[in-house]
Amino acid sequence: MRSPCPPPSGRSAELRSRFAEEARSGRPDLATLCLLVGAAADGCLDESGIDAAQLELDRLAGRLPFRPGGPHAWAAALRELLGDGFGFRGAAADYRRLESSLLHQVLARRRGLPILLSVVWIEVARRAGAPVHGVALPGHFVVGFGPEGGPGEELVLADPFDGGRVMTGADAELLVAGSTGAALEPAMLTPADPLDVVQRILNNVRAWAATRPERSDVSLWALELALLLPSHSARLRYERARLLVRRGEFAAGAAELDAYAEVVSTVDEGASERVRGEALAARALLN
Repeated sequence: MRSPCPPPSGRSAELRSRFAEEARSGRPDLATLCLLVGAAADGCLDESGIDAAQLELDRLAGRLPFRPGGPHAWAAALRELLGDGFGFRGAAADYRRLESSLLHQVLARRRGLPILLSVVWIEVARRAGAPVHGVALPGHFVVGFGPEGGPGEELVLADPFDGGRVMTGADAELLVAGSTGAALEPAMLTPADPLDVVQRILNNVRAWAATRPERSDVSLWALELALLLPSHSARLRYERARLLVRRGEFAAGAAELDAYAEVVSTVDEGASERVRGEALAARALLN
């Protein structure tokens, strides 16, 4: 399987504009946002490639048999189709690959991180009419089949990273206990909003790049997309400014640091002064 092509330089502004427009629409489309993330990473993913990925999700949904019944039937149907039939699942090595966070590559490789495999499950099931949503359990993303909450309503969890294995309540409790040491709480089963899913994907990309200083380009586009989401931490602006300085873009980084210092000054003047000092140090590197 090929590696992603170099990021597209001429298309970056257009991609960011499309990403922002989709993210701020009334009903943001999860697959579209994930594919735009992929296009920011992979210069080989053009418009025809994005369309092909959407068509592949349609094709997989068309292979699902008609399954009258409840959430268990839907979960079993997705496991048989995607896990058993097409071999979608994950492995420990997938955490070391950027492609594992790119939807078009996950569709091609049939391997990926739990959250991207869950996106495949969600998008295929949604197209087929299943009641489905993402569930961001601590440390592991899974898929929920059934109504999105309410007393007495049935919810079935499936783990796409394990080929779509249907989880028991004890499985979910053990998973949460292993990640946090705490008990499973109902709030942990809240359906994940598409924008929260995308934000988590971008966090994963940034974590991957953080251990690879030579891939600061990946950190930069992931930060820039995260800043386009309607809700984001103001500190991302600070992280982007410092990244620009590390990349040798001293003037741009200093300007961003000054802008962040202005924002912070309303709540923490001491922090603001420290950031202004960083801006001065960055400008000094221009001489």
